[in-house]
Amino acid sequence: MSTTEVRIPEALDRLAIEVPSWAYGNSGTRFKVFGTPGTPRTVEEKLQDAAKVNELTGLAPSVALHIPWDKVEDYAALREYAEGLGVKLGTINSNTFQDDVYKFGSLTHSDTAVRRRAIEHHLECIDIMDATGSRDLKIWLADGTNYPGQDDIRARQDRLAESLGEIYARLGEDQRLVLEYKFFEPAFYHTDVPDWGTSYAQTLALGEKAFVCLDTGHHAPGTNIEFIVAQLLRLGKLGSFDFNSRFYADDDLIVGAADPFQLFRIMVEVVRGGGLEPNSAVALMLDQCHNLEEKIPGQIRSVLNVQEMTLRALLLDRSALAEAQGNHDVLAANAVFMDAFYTDVRPALAAWREERGLPTDPMAAYAASGYQKLINDTRVGGTQAGWGA
Repeated sequence: MSTTEVRIPEALDRLAIEVPSWAYGNSGTRFKVFGTPGTPRTVEEKLQDAAKVNELTGLAPSVALHIPWDKVEDYAALREYAEGLGVKLGTINSNTFQDDVYKFGSLTHSDTAVRRRAIEHHLECIDIMDATGSRDLKIWLADGTNYPGQDDIRARQDRLAESLGEIYARLGEDQRLVLEYKFFEPAFYHTDVPDWGTSYAQTLALGEKAFVCLDTGHHAPGTNIEFIVAQLLRLGKLGSFDFNSRFYADDDLIVGAADPFQLFRIMVEVVRGGGLEPNSAVALMLDQCHNLEEKIPGQIRSVLNVQEMTLRALLLDRSALAEAQGNHDVLAANAVFMDAFYTDVRPALAAWREERGLPTDPMAAYAASGYQKLINDTRVGGTQAGWGA
């Protein structure tokens, strides 16, 4: 398909990608957290940076918060501040993986006092959601074991179910719980929520307001992630994505950096499963840490990558694909699929942005804006935000 033939479907206007507050803080590898000029010192400054991404792209209208990293005294005031910047507060992410008391688990811990503390933290997160207007509580657990026999892995599942049940019961009518999974790390023998099946089983037992969160970096090498996407959409249990990219493990790199074709294949299934429909339950979010690159351009590049692959997925000729599939014409079906992937949609997207009063090249517009120099010069002193801050 030539670029002159690209017609952008109306569905692309519904694409919204939530950005994470922590992407604007300092981050690094497992060995070192790197500081950079201009890094936010407060959640308000994180929101300023997120608003700049939305201003230039029109794709990032909401910001996820991480508690306690983004803890404030007045969440209603924070909500008002965000809305004044043109964004809203989105998913509330809990944190039961950094306190010493959670060394041997949180919601799955054998000690009822530790579990109680972890549950109370999540109930506090729901209180915050009430104030921010957030829909989703996202739970990722570092819980697991390092050695065979270290703990009763079946009992840990029972304790997890009991803990999640109490948290779920506190949800408001329009609120949801999304349970993330991760193949490994920091637990190396077994992880309590290691895969989509475990997350699905736990959320299915909870009820219709519980969903699975799929992080694109949280799988074993070679895993067919788009199959998982298709299956969860088919089952009505795909609640949200955490978009990132990795080469070896959970690297949290810019989405599409390692395998743009995989991102395209994922978005094909999102479109096929109704993920861009007006009433879709699927939330798209980034979950990345910018270690070497500047943070705001990193987020801009990320949302643009998702938009580009989404448009390519929308351009897939499904009638021709269905015909080739029906005829069991393997190569013809693959050719239709690849034709959409290889379509250069960048000129069409530049025109799409121009029609909406957005910069045709958001990356260049940011570089020319002077915003990075401004925050480098003004955000001096104080404590920079980062992992654990």
